[in-house]
Amino acid sequence: MPNFTPEDLLLYSAMELDVVKMDLIAEELSVNWSLREKFAVLKEALARLNSIQLSSPRKQTIQNILHYAMRKQVTV
Repeated sequence: MPNFTPEDLLLYSAMELDVVKMDLIAEELSVNWSLREKFAVLKEALARLNSIQLSSPRKQTIQNILHYAMRKQVTV
């Protein structure tokens, strides 16, 4: 029974492994329930990350940062 790391499973989900390792992981997933559970958790985490809506900071926040940076530049 091969020992696959979380990184291996992540690369497997992105199809970023060579064919031999992809086949090994696929075979192990078909018979190893523990690995399947770990893979399911990883896939759920990836799905949640992909569903995050990123928004831009408020314009006032950016202005405050820029003003602060300009004040610090002058005093240094």
